[in-house]
Amino acid sequence: MAEVAHYLGVSPNNLKRLHLEGKGPDPHIIAGGRRVYTAEQMIELRHYLDKNGRAEASKYVPRRKGVEKLQVIAVVNFKGGSGKTTTTAHLGQHLALTGHRVLLIDLDPQASLSALHGFQPEIDRNPSLYDAMRYDNQRKSIREIIRRTNFPLLDIVPANLELQEYEYDTPLAMQTSQDGKRFFTRLGDALTDVDDFYDVVIVDCPPQLGYLTLTALTAATSVLITVHPQMLDLMSMSQFLLMLGNIIKTIRKAGANIRMDWLRYLITRYEPTDVPQVQMLGFMQSMLAEEILKSPMVKSTAISDAGLTKQTLYEVDRANFNRETYDRAIECMDAVNFEIQGLIHQAWGRG
Repeated sequence: MAEVAHYLGVSPNNLKRLHLEGKGPDPHIIAGGRRVYTAEQMIELRHYLDKNGRAEASKYVPRRKGVEKLQVIAVVNFKGGSGKTTTTAHLGQHLALTGHRVLLIDLDPQASLSALHGFQPEIDRNPSLYDAMRYDNQRKSIREIIRRTNFPLLDIVPANLELQEYEYDTPLAMQTSQDGKRFFTRLGDALTDVDDFYDVVIVDCPPQLGYLTLTALTAATSVLITVHPQMLDLMSMSQFLLMLGNIIKTIRKAGANIRMDWLRYLITRYEPTDVPQVQMLGFMQSMLAEEILKSPMVKSTAISDAGLTKQTLYEVDRANFNRETYDRAIECMDAVNFEIQGLIHQAWGRG
């Protein structure tokens, strides 16, 4: 109940009172008389509180309204192992738990994000975004390749090795067709088919600056760059940003309409007891100031242990971990994700 109350933005006592008064969905009663709600019941509670609560509009059902545009967040880094996929998975699940309609897009042919959500490319043979961006007459609507996850309000476009074909097809198409010359519009065009169904799209980009990443960045309304606070990682990120800046200038000249609501750096796998990392974080904060998220993602065995069973912190049972380790990790993860959620709401013009 405490977790449910946390993500609904109410007190546990408020939920307990609702149950005692026979209002809202009935929780399951487990050992010790504890009340437990399913994820589907959380959505029911949101709609009940939205109709009967006194809070400001959009607190309980925060989906976008009117002129608020679809938020497309590209999660990028030039270097593997920066926590990009872990960040994407937890952010998507957090936004779903807090009432947003979310679409994850796995754009990395290695398909780690897909595997985390139970889609094994070598077993399931699911289509990928390549099917919605290819240049021949076999192109499909993105609606046909979206899959449900075990989280209500969270869907995914899985990845497979076929995505790599886009990197080979695009330079050939650039020589023979107008479609190829405007390759950077293909993800944005595909998303128009589902614009009304989602509030946020999060794209897990491959760890390279190829056509897949450029197509995602052109469709993005915001960018999240994950970076490990070490000198080699910082140098790699600097090279990535220099290359990106030059390429974006080129595709802008070709007609790309790139407008970002925000760009932020997320410090990942941070160890507060590691003095060089603390110094590096201070250095980056002095250079990048407002563009670094206030909350770094601390390195935690709870996250890596959960990953062994292809789960996230939002899925594993707290009882299976050292409680202090788990609580510290989830508190840190929530701080990062609530900060990003605030940026999304600001982009919609909400306070």
